[in-house]
Amino acid sequence: MKLKKVNNRTLIVAIDGSGGSGKSLGAKLISKKYKLNLLNSGLCYRFASFLILKNNPKNKISFLKKKFKNLNYKHFEDLNLHTQEISDYTALIAKQKKIRQIIKNFQKKFARKYKKIAIEGRDTASKILNKNPRYDVAFFFKCNLNIAAHRRWKDLKTLNKQITFREVKKSLKKRNSLDMKRRFSPLIRVKDSIIIRTDVLSKKAMITKMSKEIEKKLILKYGRNIKTR
Repeated sequence: MKLKKVNNRTLIVAIDGSGGSGKSLGAKLISKKYKLNLLNSGLCYRFASFLILKNNPKNKISFLKKKFKNLNYKHFEDLNLHTQEISDYTALIAKQKKIRQIIKNFQKKFARKYKKIAIEGRDTASKILNKNPRYDVAFFFKCNLNIAAHRRWKDLKTLNKQITFREVKKSLKKRNSLDMKRRFSPLIRVKDSIIIRTDVLSKKAMITKMSKEIEKKLILKYGRNIKTR
């Protein structure tokens, strides 16, 4: 039997989770496998922090509106946005409703531009891809704090050899707490999301589990006789 392709069909994947949970790696790998256009929400906020820290604008809201209006996402993919200064400042601006709305508008615009997308962040399923468009499948990444902090520490050490594991763990714990407790768009798991525990799953097992869930959704949406990649 000849299989139908899904190239002209939609596939929308939402990926959420706490800092250091492995969601960025999962998003990259699954996007590559299914040829999805990927947007990292965390980088959007880090880029906003980078711009504010660099330019020190009098009116941050007007400044960011202008910068994000016609922004090409590729513009900040190659920047070093993972310094401790940017991480700490990002935790502060992520609580501000007006800044979140600016970045949400940018994310929505990205989501409507492409038919096959993955967006990863902390409020993707609950706020960004909850409607118009709505996700086909949502994943929620979890990881033990010590393991997550060790991963982040290893990454940051390549940029700053003086940084300690204790500093990274403290910062990560604080950021996750702020994300879960903030008033606007907190880090929450939507009911129908699939939990991915990266402290117990290998990279291969993680992708296998994510792929199975995506394949199930595609079959439900388009029928069994399709090419999924």
